[in-house]
Amino acid sequence: MIVQWYPGHMKKTKDLIVENLKLIDVVVEIVDARVPMSSRNPEIDKLVKDKKRIIVLNKIDLASDSITERWIKYFNEKGIEVILVNSINGKGINKIPVVARNLMKEKIERDLARGRKNRPVKAMIVGIPNVGKSTFINKIVGKGSAKTGNKPGVTRGKQWIKLKNDLELLDTPGILWPKFEDMETGYKLAFIGSVKDDILDIENLSCELIRYLRNIDENILMKAYNLEHLEEENGAVIEQVARSRGFVLKGDEPDYFRTAKMIIDEFRSIKLGKITLEIPEEFEEDESEEN
Repeated sequence: MIVQWYPGHMKKTKDLIVENLKLIDVVVEIVDARVPMSSRNPEIDKLVKDKKRIIVLNKIDLASDSITERWIKYFNEKGIEVILVNSINGKGINKIPVVARNLMKEKIERDLARGRKNRPVKAMIVGIPNVGKSTFINKIVGKGSAKTGNKPGVTRGKQWIKLKNDLELLDTPGILWPKFEDMETGYKLAFIGSVKDDILDIENLSCELIRYLRNIDENILMKAYNLEHLEEENGAVIEQVARSRGFVLKGDEPDYFRTAKMIIDEFRSIKLGKITLEIPEEFEEDESEEN
């Protein structure tokens, strides 16, 4: 199964980012804590170049706490500031203005020396679709200033938002990249909902998710669906789950589509537990091979 989604407005978003970079002090990149590397758009690095960076690990309530700590260390060792955020309840949100101003401390001091006081720090918010960017902005602003939705690709135009603590935010629409480096990246982005479900083969996607989950811990699926064992074939696991949940059609045929969709939905909604699909060590190996 090939996973790819790059609608026309994403090209416009890329142009918007480039056009506004000269106005920006800090780039705040929102990523999904369950897939911290796969949910980073590699083109962002090329676009923002040497701008100060903050990575917001969002949706920490859905990710493994212990693996999240390893990701903090990974990014910190690369000189990147990391903030843990739950945009739903606002946890970690108030750290954004503080960290942004600390990153711009030298420039702020130079401005003060020149008699320029209370200059706001200008931050650009970037991220791929469905990592919770608009919800993050609504929470930091304290009201529904940015349109939100539970489908990828809702925010379409740029929005400037001024906060009380000398911080101005430029919101940008979610942006993917034209071609994923490998299918594993595509799968993981599809799992978290960053690629529209209606262009995907849900049954095949569920099989891939089962593959990931059983590699992490077979007990995840066995416990969630009251199974005594897991069949070798991932498609057969869908049938096991269907029968366990009573998702059976006429003629005793398992309802594969309904079951496959349920497994994906329950992963996304934490019903299968706090699960992170990638660990820093996987990417450290890739980097060492490149060097």
